[in-house]
Amino acid sequence: MLAELRLAGLGVIDEATLPLHRGLNVVTGETGAGKTMVVSGLLLLFGARGDSTLVRAGAAAAQVEGLVEIDADHPAAQRVIDAGGTVSDGLVLARTVSAEGRSRAYVGGRSAPVGVLADVGEHLLAVHGQADQWRLRDPDQHRQVLDRFGGAAITEASTAYTQVWDRLQEVQQTLHRLRSQARDRVVELEGLQAGLEQIEQVAPQAGEDETLRIEDERLSHADELRQHIATAHTAMAGTDDDGPNDLSMLTLLARARGALDAVADLDSSAQDLAERLVEIAHLTVDLAADVSRYAADIELDPARLAFVQERRADLTALMRRYGPGLDDVLAWAEEAAQRHAELSSSDDRIAELEQEADELRARHADVAAALTAARTEAAGRLGERVTDELSRLAMGDAVVTVEVSPAPPGPTGADSVAIVLAANPGAPGRSITRAASGGELSRVMLALEVALGAGEHGPEVPIFVFDEVDAGVGGAAARDVGARLAELARHTQVIVVTHLAQVAAYADHHLVVAKTTDGAVTASDVTVVEGTERVDEIARLLAGSVSATAREHARELLADSGS
Repeated sequence: MLAELRLAGLGVIDEATLPLHRGLNVVTGETGAGKTMVVSGLLLLFGARGDSTLVRAGAAAAQVEGLVEIDADHPAAQRVIDAGGTVSDGLVLARTVSAEGRSRAYVGGRSAPVGVLADVGEHLLAVHGQADQWRLRDPDQHRQVLDRFGGAAITEASTAYTQVWDRLQEVQQTLHRLRSQARDRVVELEGLQAGLEQIEQVAPQAGEDETLRIEDERLSHADELRQHIATAHTAMAGTDDDGPNDLSMLTLLARARGALDAVADLDSSAQDLAERLVEIAHLTVDLAADVSRYAADIELDPARLAFVQERRADLTALMRRYGPGLDDVLAWAEEAAQRHAELSSSDDRIAELEQEADELRARHADVAAALTAARTEAAGRLGERVTDELSRLAMGDAVVTVEVSPAPPGPTGADSVAIVLAANPGAPGRSITRAASGGELSRVMLALEVALGAGEHGPEVPIFVFDEVDAGVGGAAARDVGARLAELARHTQVIVVTHLAQVAAYADHHLVVAKTTDGAVTASDVTVVEGTERVDEIARLLAGSVSATAREHARELLADSGS
């Protein structure tokens, strides 16, 4: 609820603070005292367009501040948090309009665009006045009102409809994409098929490129390898026709061993040197044998060389196209095979989706019809209830109907909803936002809000403002207006600007706007009246002045209203 409203430099109001409560808050005052400035201030606080004409003469700016008590999980609180504000100690809103027309807004302690105030207001406030109607501004809001009134029956039908609608849209979008991509799919399939066939023809193996490179090098240099390996082997082991000057490593090692053996016989400390030389000789013998075997493996095979080089050329061609390495070629082939299988099954997928789409269209027709039926049933009840409420608000001849008519299917159904008012017998029905005068429209909205407030979900917003809702009524009808406002205030906070005692008598909290003048400057202030002060204000509203008779009538009126 709105706990406090502070106004400064707004119209005739120099500075005033309005403490507000739950239930029915009534604002009264003499004509010209500035009662409508309370509503103007609320409109500014919740994002209405600022106008420099609202600024009090001589003031630099008009300022409006409000404190809203709100739960952290309320949509309005979430919007404030998204804007960088805080609601930990209540939601503080502020708006200034300078004398030059510049406007600034503050939400939850942070500067914010005025649009954020408007977003917050959509979740918190409904204003019904002679000139400002914040609800039912477009046809979709009429549907939202009906759906809210309809309760669980419409919610269940709407949920079933939404599930079918969303899936149908998804299937149709997928079908459109697959069909539009059919030509590209054929081209891609052909490219994948050609690549896979080329790779399959070569049939590369992992690591084959490196193995063939090594073999190519050996086969290409076989003559040189043989020459070098023969030289190495001769140096180590010698040949049968070695001369006295062609001593091999083994011959020299044998001589050295004999000499070291002789040394060891004479000096045992040299035994280790002799043993190490024996180890070197054994290693040399083993190395010479390995060199000999390597030499035996060297082939002079031109045919094999040609094959290896041709095979390497085939692998290189694959790597140029699908590489850069052979492992990349093999990875591409695996991915291409999967993509090929996916594209090849697209026709089957299209057939499956077409069948599902046909089934969904049939189900869509059923759930749309069920939602229409639920709305039609609720529409009859809502129209009757609002019409009944209007009969208590000096509009006994008015009839409200809620029309549910076919519309192109969309996310919320296949219905167009319009709340229609026929203000007089025989008069054609028109949308309520166009069919009534200002005072009538406020009463229609009051009747609608009372009907919705008594519904399954309760009021849609926590704060309602009615400006001159009693225009054009009096007597018993005015008391009915007060009673219906009090009924709505059982479920939510209601703020009413009125000039009728019969309405003010139902207030849970009564504020009076009073003006004072020093002959040169006029200013208004707002005070809370209780007890005898409230009796005097009711008396003034009844008789225009406060007299004993008027006070007696005021007491009777307050007693009759239960205050």
